[in-house]
Amino acid sequence: MHGADIARRAGTGLEQMMRIERIDHIQLAMPAGEEPRAAAFYRDALGLAEVEKPASLKANGGIWFGNEGVNIHLGIDPEFRAARKAHPALRVHDLDGLARRLKTAGFTVIWDDRLPGTKRFYSDDPYGNRIEFMAEEPSNIGE
Repeated sequence: MHGADIARRAGTGLEQMMRIERIDHIQLAMPAGEEPRAAAFYRDALGLAEVEKPASLKANGGIWFGNEGVNIHLGIDPEFRAARKAHPALRVHDLDGLARRLKTAGFTVIWDDRLPGTKRFYSDDPYGNRIEFMAEEPSNIGE
């Protein structure tokens, strides 16, 4: 059960009063001073644009990336530990092409076929944060 189905079954009426529209951004942690390594992964390997942070937030360090559908903020955590289980899952147009691009750039690609109707793999950013990349199986598109 997903999204609107859950709201309808809840029967609280909240879906009429307010509703969460979408995720604005994903925040991931990174160690201090590692922005160039973030750019090598998120900008160069994934193809996301580097987004200028507001002046009021630049002193915090970190770096932001995005495109018309995805915003990823990497923030400095002085006690950084990689997110090995919790992770964002990003829908990708050319999943095989991205897997090749990541491998060529030296990043690990781990395919996982356990989710029916979905082709997906996992990779880690330079700090060990788990990222899932996914696409619908071609036979499921348009159903």
